[in-house]
Amino acid sequence: MSESVVDQAVYESEPVGARIDWGFASSTAKRLTRPGPKTTAYTRDAAYAELDDAARRAEGPVREVTGLADGLPTPTARILDRKGWIDAASLSMRSMLGADDAELDDGILAGATAKIGGLQAGGLLAFLSTAILGQYDPFTVGSGGESDPGVLMLVAPNIIAVERTLKVVPSDFRLWVCLHEVTHRVQFSANPWLRNYMQDNIEILTTDAGESATEVVSRLTKSLKSDQPREKGVLGAMQLLQTPEQYDAFRRMMVLGTLLEGHADHVMDAVGPAQVPTVESIRAAFDKRRTAPRNPVQRIIRALIGMDAKLAQYIRGKAFVDAVVSEVGMERFNTIWTSPETMPLPEEIDEPSAWIRRVL
Repeated sequence: MSESVVDQAVYESEPVGARIDWGFASSTAKRLTRPGPKTTAYTRDAAYAELDDAARRAEGPVREVTGLADGLPTPTARILDRKGWIDAASLSMRSMLGADDAELDDGILAGATAKIGGLQAGGLLAFLSTAILGQYDPFTVGSGGESDPGVLMLVAPNIIAVERTLKVVPSDFRLWVCLHEVTHRVQFSANPWLRNYMQDNIEILTTDAGESATEVVSRLTKSLKSDQPREKGVLGAMQLLQTPEQYDAFRRMMVLGTLLEGHADHVMDAVGPAQVPTVESIRAAFDKRRTAPRNPVQRIIRALIGMDAKLAQYIRGKAFVDAVVSEVGMERFNTIWTSPETMPLPEEIDEPSAWIRRVL
């Protein structure tokens, strides 16, 4: 067997994350990202301090409403600018996609393919760096080491930009954002298995299935000729393009994302009236912003990276959580966090009563 064939086989056996030059991705993204809104040093420092305080203050009300994470320590949040978020996100994505330090040092990343992957990842990171308000990252260990899994990140320039655009009370908006992101931290802190569940499904999604071009074409042809019903939109495309194992993992990740985002939105609205005086005007302005028309380039980018699908997750997920909590209460709803088997099935997201019958 020739050396080039061996090298190709080794390359294809590597995790997807090890095929991307993450250092190049980060530097590319930082060159491409736009500066945030203009602020004085005083305004910037005050925003950082207030966001740090808001993240701490949000923890208590979120735990009280959810009934999760009682007694666990309250970790600190990282308040970042756009370039700081890019550095943190590139490290998280590298970890999430299975590129540990040993793989990064084995020479694979010296290739042109890794640079191309880094360029693509850098473009994605640059776009997201201007859109992300906050993010809970379960794949990065916090400052407390292994006992402090996950990091809550808040991107101050983006929060300032949105609150100016919406013309809302800054202190109220900052706490409102923190309520959503802290809910994600509480979800993962109280249920450590969620991280491994995500990691296992991501590994299935990003592992090379080993299919030849002929096998892929054959599978696609059979799928198109089959009388079996197919999903519409993004799900239908994934159903065609992925192996059955990958498609199942994709659906599990979609359901998990819908649940996590819907639960966080439910908690925001449950906690908000008591903690955020102007919550009604904030919610109305923010929802209007979510659904506002965008220019064609933005629409294309959002479609390609699934941001519009994420918006649907918020809406469908919140409707599911609202319905279940209304019928059985939050304590019984929390059965959902027991294991993968108690997660809602895809068809149950739009039919909460079916989940209640099956699980409760």
